[in-house]
Amino acid sequence: MQLDNLEREYMCPGHVGCPGCGAAIAMRFVLKALGEKTIMIIPACCWSIIAGPYPQSTLKIPVLHTAFETGGAVASGVRAAEDIKGDSETTVVTWAGDGGTFDIGFQALSGAVERNENFIYFCYDNEAYMNTGVQRSSSTPYGAWTTTTPGQQWKRLRKKNIVEALVAHRIAYAATASIAFPEDLIRKVTKAKSITGARFIHIFSSCPTGWGMPSEMSIKIARMAVQTNIFPLYEVEEGIRYTINFTPKGYLVNEYFRLQGRFKHLNEKDLAHIQEMVDEDWNLLLRKAGSRPEIS
Repeated sequence: MQLDNLEREYMCPGHVGCPGCGAAIAMRFVLKALGEKTIMIIPACCWSIIAGPYPQSTLKIPVLHTAFETGGAVASGVRAAEDIKGDSETTVVTWAGDGGTFDIGFQALSGAVERNENFIYFCYDNEAYMNTGVQRSSSTPYGAWTTTTPGQQWKRLRKKNIVEALVAHRIAYAATASIAFPEDLIRKVTKAKSITGARFIHIFSSCPTGWGMPSEMSIKIARMAVQTNIFPLYEVEEGIRYTINFTPKGYLVNEYFRLQGRFKHLNEKDLAHIQEMVDEDWNLLLRKAGSRPEIS
């Protein structure tokens, strides 16, 4: 991608996101890679608010706000409309949170990728229903406190592996990305844009408000998630070709958990159990990739 394209901004200042919002950071990077010939579908989520009330918008592209569960279906329809018009240059994307992707919107997303609809689906993952009060989603990680898992009722189930669920559909392209690794994120968006068919990018997006941490920690937390193997960076093509994009330092998970209020209740036994789960998942990913990571 040309450097001058990366210097252009498609997101105006003055949005209403919280200080340190990882989802706002993710949007800015993604739009730099997508460019102005983009139509964005936003199901109900934090970004429904961050973009600003109609007729104002912080985004310099056409936006269609839709119902919570319809991200995959509406993008399919918009793509069909653009095709009928003969417009093959405009990129159609869905931009949704984890609630509208892992849970409420999974039905429409699964149907769309099974049909191999020609659009990119982005999930900015802040690991709970943040817009409505920090409620648990299936993206909420094991051990996390939310307003619907209070006190000793913290979540005791694994986070759903959304990328592997979509890889099982033999989707054309699926990848993980992080706001702490912007070059990798922009490269993956650029690559996805060049591919025809259903594409999915899962973006780790820190949430200071819901995670109980200072706003200035957003990038550090996102980086630690990768370095501890909690959120590895990888991509999968046609459901079978795995590439691990970053060699993590392999810090212990407690280096990540101790920085966030949502995990302050965990004891050493809990952390040891989580470390075992993270190690198991990382080793499974290595086996799928068939080798050590390709990019350091």
